[in-house]
Amino acid sequence: MDPVVEVVALILGFVSWIMVGVTIPNRYWKVSTLDGTVITTSTLYENLWMSCATDSTGVHNCREFPSLLALSGYIQASRALMIAAVMAGTFGLVATLIGMQCSKAAGDNYTLKGRIAGTGGAFFLLQGLCTMISVSWYAANITQEFFNPLYPGQKYEIGEALYIGWASGVLAICGGACLMFSCKLATEEKAYYQPTRETVYSASASMRETQSTYGRNAYV
Repeated sequence: MDPVVEVVALILGFVSWIMVGVTIPNRYWKVSTLDGTVITTSTLYENLWMSCATDSTGVHNCREFPSLLALSGYIQASRALMIAAVMAGTFGLVATLIGMQCSKAAGDNYTLKGRIAGTGGAFFLLQGLCTMISVSWYAANITQEFFNPLYPGQKYEIGEALYIGWASGVLAICGGACLMFSCKLATEEKAYYQPTRETVYSASASMRETQSTYGRNAYV
């Protein structure tokens, strides 16, 4: 595996992991829309954990969701997916650090290191998929309510946290793909150049036959 690819993949995975940590506590997952509003006295915004409001004077008031079971299903699923993304990213970082060629954790067994690094890439892919599914599902509900003319409640628009989550998912998928494809190519090259048992046997037989022929001719 190319060490440069390992470093690039590790940087992408680390940045995406940090961005997931920024996305989860960000309060601006969705923001109340100004479309069709003449006078705006307050702005509402929510995330996975609380609902907040700010008035024209700049005073913020936040209230945590009182009950988990009373929440909508997509919010509960988004919570679980984002937590799973953080855990997958943590395992991916640890596995990638151990599996890098410059690491001394696994000794000089580069085959084992490649497999560990490939496992880290799989965790990064899982992190990216969980993040993308979570933020995309949340955004889909926002747009569905926004464009529904019969929806009676407050309509919202997509907040900045979702864009950070999308960027995080793309970086994690790119980093995981780099690690997994690099490990796969390295394994295929090794298997291609590795001599088979039949080749070694035939080469040994040819050498013995040559030596025996040379020995008989030496006594003629």
